[in-house]
Amino acid sequence: MKKSHSSGCGGIYGLGMIGAAVYYISTATSFWIGVLGFLKALVWPAFLVYGVMEFIGL
Repeated sequence: MKKSHSSGCGGIYGLGMIGAAVYYISTATSFWIGVLGFLKALVWPAFLVYGVMEFIGL
């Protein structure tokens, strides 16, 4: 029987997603902007990587 070990990154991603959703929804000015904020919260790591790459000039 093969055992699987998890690194715990799923929990960090989940907390980040919840935090991003709360931020985007709380700053939304309309319902549809809130929906867009929720969708952004699902892909927040992509925004993070893009910002870091832009900062370091890649």
